[in-house]
Amino acid sequence: MGTPAESGVKAAPLLDLLRRRIAAEGPITVTAFMADCLLHPEHGYYRSQEAIGLHGDFITAPEISQMFGELLGLWAADYWQRMGEPEKCYLVELGPGRGTLMRDALRAARALPAFRRALTPVLVEASARLRGLQQTALADEGAAWHEQVAAIPRDAPLLLIANEFLDALPVRQFQRGDDNAWHERCVGLDGAGGNLCFMLDPRALPFDELLPQVLRDSPPGSIVESSPPVRAVAVEIAARLKSQGGAALFIDYGYASAGVGETLQAVYRHTYADPLQIPGLADLTAHVDFGSFALAAKRAGALVHGPIGQGAFLNQLGIQARAAKLKRDNLAQAGDVDQAIRRLTAPETMGTLFKALVLTAPESPQPAGFA
Repeated sequence: MGTPAESGVKAAPLLDLLRRRIAAEGPITVTAFMADCLLHPEHGYYRSQEAIGLHGDFITAPEISQMFGELLGLWAADYWQRMGEPEKCYLVELGPGRGTLMRDALRAARALPAFRRALTPVLVEASARLRGLQQTALADEGAAWHEQVAAIPRDAPLLLIANEFLDALPVRQFQRGDDNAWHERCVGLDGAGGNLCFMLDPRALPFDELLPQVLRDSPPGSIVESSPPVRAVAVEIAARLKSQGGAALFIDYGYASAGVGETLQAVYRHTYADPLQIPGLADLTAHVDFGSFALAAKRAGALVHGPIGQGAFLNQLGIQARAAKLKRDNLAQAGDVDQAIRRLTAPETMGTLFKALVLTAPESPQPAGFA
């Protein structure tokens, strides 16, 4: 199919819209650029593209192996027991993709019939296209759909799972200029061909109000990212847990605390691409700052467990034992199971870069996987 530059640019209708917008209004923030690329009502990536799977742009952990979703379903069942087995609870997934994780989690939940009877599956999904795929995957499961967490009833505890959800939330980028001041990084037009390019807002920013003190003296040219939407999720979920109880598990790729460096990236057909080249056709993500996420949740009253590496988390949940049983049941799949284990848990693949973090209500039980 060729490279994105060769085959994608002319097919990206959002590119022309962004050019016209910037020409009329001036450069836009990286936050606004990401939001348009992913969520534009007509041409946004999640509105129009087949993102997940071999025929999409990337493969997530639930698509690698059924073990991932099954273990998270058992994790939720275990926490339901630790809470005292309430008669009703909501098993919620944020950003549920094609419904694969929820489908596998519910299959595992049937091992504990009382838990399956108690739970109502809830998928928080804004994309009508993805909601259709999820409804097909979860037919007859009694699931409910909402566009926002705020729409979920507050009459029962919340068991929430969010896998690769936070990384798609927009970030702000700040760069220290040659004047030694910090400036917002924006997307504008170059002077020659009208192509999208990064540039700095000429106005200096009060850096001490935006980012950690430890980064203030970074050299000129340094780029630092911050994500107000990620922190807003932490605050919202912490408030829900305080009011109705439960636990929220977040798994994503990222770092334990803020540092210097740009992590904004685009993926197109399983290959990294220029984030500015084919807006709306490539997936855009940024690494999650788990440190600021955890701090925001703590300030909102939640208990924070982790983050720990995904590999360590899955191993503590028993993924090796689950893999051994799958191989015993079907020897022909043994090689595939071993490959999936390596991809999900090895340090050189997803095991260390991807991290797991759990929020719980105050005075709540310790969640499994965080001994």
